[in-house]
Amino acid sequence: MPVIHVNLLEGRSVEVKRAYVAALTECSVKILQCAPEAVTIVLSDMAFENYAKAGTLKLDQVNAKKQG
Repeated sequence: MPVIHVNLLEGRSVEVKRAYVAALTECSVKILQCAPEAVTIVLSDMAFENYAKAGTLKLDQVNAKKQG
């Protein structure tokens, strides 16, 4: 029974999330040979101020792009 946790930066539409979980489920069923009902997916949206890469908040990276 796979439980898949996915962290995403906020801003994706519900339609995109629906397509993503459908694809993850389909792939899991095929590779893990389990029923779709056995696949659990948890999506966690992260605010830009709660994510950093290379010592810089994503919020600051986005703001820099807007200004530059």
